[in-house]
Amino acid sequence: MRFLVAGLNHKTAPVELRERLAIGPDMLPEVTMALLAEPGVTEAMILSTCNRVELFVAHNGMEPALTEFLATRFSVDHNLLVPHIYLHRDEEAVRHLFRVAASLDSMVVGEAQILGQVKNSWNVARQLGAVRGPMNRLVQGAFSAAKRVRSETEIGSSSVSIASVGVDLARRIFGSLEGKRILLIGAGKMSELAARHLMQHGADSLLVANRTQERAARLAQQFLGEAIYFEDLPARAHEADIIITSTGSTEHIIGMEQAQAILHRRRNRPVFLIDIAVPRDVDPRINRLEGIFLYDIDDLQQVAAANLVDRGKEAERAEAIIAEETERFHRRIRAVDITPVLMHVQSKTEEMRQAELHRARRLLQSLTPEQQVAVDSLTRGLMNKFLHLPLQALKTAAREGDASSLEAIGNAFARECVAHKAEQDAEREAERQAETQAEQLDTDVATGDEAAKN
Repeated sequence: MRFLVAGLNHKTAPVELRERLAIGPDMLPEVTMALLAEPGVTEAMILSTCNRVELFVAHNGMEPALTEFLATRFSVDHNLLVPHIYLHRDEEAVRHLFRVAASLDSMVVGEAQILGQVKNSWNVARQLGAVRGPMNRLVQGAFSAAKRVRSETEIGSSSVSIASVGVDLARRIFGSLEGKRILLIGAGKMSELAARHLMQHGADSLLVANRTQERAARLAQQFLGEAIYFEDLPARAHEADIIITSTGSTEHIIGMEQAQAILHRRRNRPVFLIDIAVPRDVDPRINRLEGIFLYDIDDLQQVAAANLVDRGKEAERAEAIIAEETERFHRRIRAVDITPVLMHVQSKTEEMRQAELHRARRLLQSLTPEQQVAVDSLTRGLMNKFLHLPLQALKTAAREGDASSLEAIGNAFARECVAHKAEQDAEREAERQAETQAEQLDTDVATGDEAAKN
């Protein structure tokens, strides 16, 4: 069984091309079955995310034209597609899927979302019957590799996006985000994303203040929050535990005086400010105040960059794990492939043993039943001892992918079996001829006796 991967991702293709090939959840079953119907394909799975579209197939040795499949299926010019497509075969295909599942091929190395996306693709393919044997073992191997990477490295422990860094810093300050209120000042995309992350991690209410009240109301509705008038900020800002600012103001929205008023009204309960605006919305001097924790965009990016360096070091350890798991998977596959050969060798040698016992049956007839059992046990033990080293050699050759040794050992047994069968056939023919001659002799004697009497 052979494996093949064809795909493109954020490294090889622009978003304009990736979106043309994107396969949504509703289309995934249909396209998976169409891929399964391609000549040579025996099993198939498709992984489609915002950063990649990849076709994983097992085939029978006739390599399917996966690039042509994508070009035809999505009406994309073949020549436009080819420069952006990568193909991985057999061991490289295995390694690629293992790296993808472990998030080593992601835009943000170590992110956890990709593993769930692989599992979803696998579930869809499995329910369709498109993944059964070798491909099923392949995906299971990818899950095992990803689990080892997660448990044996710290690759996913450090946040590397502005939004996720904000969540981590807020947790350090408050311990838990349960029951915390967020105030968005301005309605920019980055502040919205940071607020979404905070809400997903436990914060339970949101205030939105924007100079355009309609925009504030629209954003607040997304989070089931409350829109407040921009002019009401001085009276309402103290209600928030976390304040995220992202306006286009050229002057500070929160200065020393406003910050002191917020602390006073909060009775010195801590407040966390994330200033994503450029120019800055918050006077940096307020970081001197006890109980205020202020991070601007540069602070957040420095934390994210430091975390990314840490992930890079962990990624090296993760790559070593992937190499081990890839080799382990191929050893298992090769071991599975050798099973029919082992059974064949054992079956043929048992036939030879039984044939030898049959040939010696006249000599064994005088033995007691207990002695005949002992002879059977003796011959079986000799056969097993004789087979031990050749079978171990077969298993070693299988683990190491030594096809020439496998063929040589297999052929040796095949030749021995053929020679033994020829010998048996010759002996049977000799016995038949001897019996025929004996019968003829008996006939001749009986005929001669009868003639003499007459």
